[in-house]
Amino acid sequence: MSEQSKMHLFSPGHSGCPGCGPSNALIHIVDTLGKDIIIVNATGCMEITSTQYPQTAWRVPYIHSLFENAASVASGVAASLKAQGNDHTKVVVIGGDGSTYDIGFGALSGMLERRDNVLYVCYDNQLYANTGVQKSGATPYGAATTTTEVGSVHKGKETERKPIVEIAAAHGIAYAASTSIAYYADMKMKLLKAKAIKGPAFVTIDAPCCLGAGFDGGITFKVAKLAVQSRLWYLFEIENGKYKLNFNPSNPKPVKEYLELQKRFKHLDAVQMEHIQKQADITYNDLLEKSGLASKKEETK
Repeated sequence: MSEQSKMHLFSPGHSGCPGCGPSNALIHIVDTLGKDIIIVNATGCMEITSTQYPQTAWRVPYIHSLFENAASVASGVAASLKAQGNDHTKVVVIGGDGSTYDIGFGALSGMLERRDNVLYVCYDNQLYANTGVQKSGATPYGAATTTTEVGSVHKGKETERKPIVEIAAAHGIAYAASTSIAYYADMKMKLLKAKAIKGPAFVTIDAPCCLGAGFDGGITFKVAKLAVQSRLWYLFEIENGKYKLNFNPSNPKPVKEYLELQKRFKHLDAVQMEHIQKQADITYNDLLEKSGLASKKEETK
């Protein structure tokens, strides 16, 4: 093992897929947040691949919770630390989109509403990778999964993704943000900002799943970068209700370039492709307006 590997707080040797986006996210999440944290990890790929008894990849205090209650467990840990007079150790939830958007959504909402001192980090791979590649609330329109199959009538998922950052921010919390494994400086900045919040904070990270989405693990970062460049994923934050767009691609790639790299979108017809492009444009323009950049965009046309 190299000296650099020994320094990581999420160690090599886990059983994640080659090119696993979420595994890469975990390395940088834990290294950025440092040793003075307690991880509460919801059931999911990152729990399964990092804690195969009797081994563990975690070099920080770690608790595995159920799919549905990671935020609740974290609230209890935070309350315990407060009772002990510990105001420095940060409690961090790490959950996939299945736990965050769906199964554990009620517990997450309760944690945010109570103003518990917990940082919630979602590694968003847009599907239930661990249980058989079913759709989640994060799965984008048109994607084929084992529960949104492609046939003569239905052609992939027929609804849009949940706007999870906006939903978190709507609880009135101080900080909610969206970032990507392909933009490390942006991810590090947002994690550190969220860690400094005394109270709840929320960060979601685009972490593509090569196995579930159907692409070679060697291009994981290319896929993640194209998601941002094609405006299907956004680097933005909402701080005390104020939106800020952190990266504004002035010459965006067509969504087709991103979609064609993945097997889950191979079936898309021209109508579906046009719908996805139109929705990307609408969402992007809405985010520009909320960030106070709409007029500047008009001026550059």
